[in-house]
Amino acid sequence: MNSALPDNLSAWAPWLTAALLLLLISWLVLRRRRARRRTLKSVLDNIAFERLEGLIIPKVDEGEIQIDHLILTAQGLLILEIKDVVGAVFGSDKMDQWTVISDNKRFTFNNPQPPLYDRIAAVRQIVRQVPVSGRVVFLEGGEFTKGVPSLVCNLDELEEQFGDTDKVSAKVKIEAFIPHWEQIKSRATQ
Repeated sequence: MNSALPDNLSAWAPWLTAALLLLLISWLVLRRRRARRRTLKSVLDNIAFERLEGLIIPKVDEGEIQIDHLILTAQGLLILEIKDVVGAVFGSDKMDQWTVISDNKRFTFNNPQPPLYDRIAAVRQIVRQVPVSGRVVFLEGGEFTKGVPSLVCNLDELEEQFGDTDKVSAKVKIEAFIPHWEQIKSRATQ
């Protein structure tokens, strides 16, 4: 009876090895995604004095428009479109479709800039006295190999552009922007 036990285990050994390998790969992928989110969170925590997520405001012409991330920074209001893609990204200001090529995958998505311009215009319509800008932020893993379109950046560039090392002057600017920030909050639905 004892000799049957090793034969049973040896039959299951390849399956157990494959299962452990799959579990390890899944854990590494999950860990990498969490690290990306923590990085995004840390950059947003560093540049944002306040932020709103998933708000809807009136469009310039008619209807409503959704904004995923609106951030109050020392430079004004910042609208973010986050892209989490892995691979080489091919896109430009004039292209309608951008392409991502990674390993054996290839997919396209609509140029995110025109909707971002619409969001910027909608926010500017509400708060005319405050600078409003927008960025399409590509997280780690998305890389432009043929030049970076306008309004596109990575997390390091976002922090460079909107981070403020002089916290005293930043606080004065923020205090001037607060009434306008409150105006956005009153017009928005979440």
